[in-house]
Amino acid sequence: MWMEQKLCQLNRVEQIQDPQGFTRLGYSEAEYKSHQQFIRTAEELGLHTYQDKVGNQWAIWEVHPDAKAVALGSHLDTVYNGGGYDGVAGVLCALAAIKVLQDKQFRPQKNIAVVCFIAEESARFGISTIGSKAISGELAIEELEDVSDMEGITVKQAVEQMGINWEDLTKATLPVPKLEQFLEVHIEQGRKLQDSQAKIGIVTGIARPVRLQVTAYGVANHTGTTPMHQRNDALVALAPLIPYVSRETAAMNKQEDPHLVATVSTVTVKPNSMTIIPSEVQFGIDIRSVNDAAKQQLVTNIKQYCLELAEEHHVTVDVKTLVNNQSVQLDDTIQSKLTHVSKQLGFKTESMVSGAGHDVMNMATRWPAGLIFIPCRDGISHQPNEYTETSNLVIGTKVLAAYLQTEAIQ
Repeated sequence: MWMEQKLCQLNRVEQIQDPQGFTRLGYSEAEYKSHQQFIRTAEELGLHTYQDKVGNQWAIWEVHPDAKAVALGSHLDTVYNGGGYDGVAGVLCALAAIKVLQDKQFRPQKNIAVVCFIAEESARFGISTIGSKAISGELAIEELEDVSDMEGITVKQAVEQMGINWEDLTKATLPVPKLEQFLEVHIEQGRKLQDSQAKIGIVTGIARPVRLQVTAYGVANHTGTTPMHQRNDALVALAPLIPYVSRETAAMNKQEDPHLVATVSTVTVKPNSMTIIPSEVQFGIDIRSVNDAAKQQLVTNIKQYCLELAEEHHVTVDVKTLVNNQSVQLDDTIQSKLTHVSKQLGFKTESMVSGAGHDVMNMATRWPAGLIFIPCRDGISHQPNEYTETSNLVIGTKVLAAYLQTEAIQ
């Protein structure tokens, strides 16, 4: 079957299930080789291909150089030991939709573009969606230059190793008239579709994060000689914050925002020695919702609780906001059209939000944009057991193709 074959080719394997998963980091040789396979597949379909100034690959079903363009796409890079569907499914469904239309002898009146974004995942440099940020005018290149990966390779070095001129990244922004709209298909990375036995999710908004760095400062001292009532233990002081974040978020789910989630996801203890009372403890907290007011209310609640912990345990607690991204609402008209198309094809369709970020969130700042979810088995993603059935890829393709049949002729 064409889709199964191309799924393996884009992942550069013979069998898609691999107990080690896939590691194709942004601006790496592995990602580059998958991009080359994307180009080969696109050219098999007769599409015009090119690389833009940041390294994104484009494949165009061109009717006229000046015609309006409907763009589709996703990415091919992965996290460490990731799955074979995150990103790949969206690229594959976009190419497959064009194949479906070509097989039907469809003749578009607009250009149809498939974009394979570079460096969507943050796994290598801690910075996500570099390719889509660049063409959307959202990339702050001066903040990237000296950021490095675990091997000490900077973003600039990695970009230039791919044969891309670093200064060209400042010229990568795509003029608004070049595209009319953008669509992305992605596995859900959750189990709402599976649990409701729906086949298609139409995403209304993307919950971009607020990230906090909470640091408690106590006093280091000998664990064997310091009486309990004379301690300023930073870990004891801050430890209650972990269940508090979970408990408070769950309470807010019931009262004001069912989509709010928050996680204490990093912990650093210093000096981290068995015989020394912890003098400095740092937590990283990730907060997400499409409701920005709810995110800010939780931040306020956390700060107040930290003040109480500091006073109770005689330590100093500092709360710093590392990231404060406004959530993205996707285009209402595109949502309505996609829902209509999906239901017309006979697929049970759910309206839903995305708790994870995707390239579409950057594209939506510049063009009308939509996001389609297909089911993801047991909600498992970013690991080797990530999986969706080929039939779900086919369904996503059918929705895209039917949508294009109406959008690419007006």
